[in-house]
Amino acid sequence: MATPSDKSEGAEDFMKKIFGFNRREYIKRNECVPAPVGCGGPAIVFEDDLSRREFTISGLCQQCQNSIFKKGDDA
Repeated sequence: MATPSDKSEGAEDFMKKIFGFNRREYIKRNECVPAPVGCGGPAIVFEDDLSRREFTISGLCQQCQNSIFKKGDDA
């Protein structure tokens, strides 16, 4: 079980209102947040510690992180 990063109650409420889900619940279950942000799949394997930390912040699995935070010359 991952531990979600701390955000203010106002920020958590705002994200829940905009996206329609509680990111903390998905992170605690090691699941990627659902659409329209993520894929809703398992979030267990990460490329590195930075990616694992990003999961606790955004709730995005490695695949979704890779698609959103493109690496390379055209990023």
